[in-house]
Amino acid sequence: MGNLTKSIEHPFNNLLSSSLVEGTVNRIVRAALTTYQGREVKHTGDGIMASFNNPANGVAAAIYIQQKTAESNSTSPDVPLGIKIGINAGEPIIEDDDLFGTTVQLSARIVDKASDKEIFVSEIVKGICLGKDFSFESRGAREMKGFKEPITLYEVIWQ
Repeated sequence: MGNLTKSIEHPFNNLLSSSLVEGTVNRIVRAALTTYQGREVKHTGDGIMASFNNPANGVAAAIYIQQKTAESNSTSPDVPLGIKIGINAGEPIIEDDDLFGTTVQLSARIVDKASDKEIFVSEIVKGICLGKDFSFESRGAREMKGFKEPITLYEVIWQ
């Protein structure tokens, strides 16, 4: 079975709030991973790479993360969080508990195209999730570094 990779990024506003932000983000993301049977692969600087065996669980976890982030922002507006998520599905190369390859690279490129509070997915993730209780809106084909053809992206509507 293929893996789903998800990249999550959260920019820090300043050094004083970065540890509070990082702690809140880690708590939210780890709760989502536990709830939706995901696995934290590694921290990627200002993000987290996670893997799921089921793309629908990855999308559900992403929605959970955005919803909990919005709740945190309403209760702690002095330290607002802005999280963007990119999701792709495929068969990554697995080595020493890490994931590599085109599947992972595309996931990282997808998250780069998203803005705060957005969840972007590849066409394959959208296709696998058809019939599930998710809403998607096309965000068009985008040029992606390292990929010859433009990649069509979809936004998961979570609000």
